[in-house]
Amino acid sequence: MAWLAIITAGLCEVFGVTMMNRWQNEKKFSMIVWLIVSFALSLALLSYAMNSVPMSTAYAVWTGLGASGGALIGMIFFGESKNWKRILFITMILVSAVGLKLIS
Repeated sequence: MAWLAIITAGLCEVFGVTMMNRWQNEKKFSMIVWLIVSFALSLALLSYAMNSVPMSTAYAVWTGLGASGGALIGMIFFGESKNWKRILFITMILVSAVGLKLIS
């Protein structure tokens, strides 16, 4: 259950970052509300997961999912660069997160 919480927390982080990016363009109040709710939920789920997963592992996986997910959303929906080097390093982040899960 803790790993499901970490994955969901990472997805909430990605959603919050997406709302932050949209806020830069549209300035709608609803985006600020979604941003706050998603980051609050993300931190609450991370806190719950850290009850049974070591902090160093939980935080590394959470940030890895958030960083790589945010980069992928940027490439897919916001026209950011799809340079193969970016994709390589994003893949390395995801592989590292999975590796941490496997050894913990």
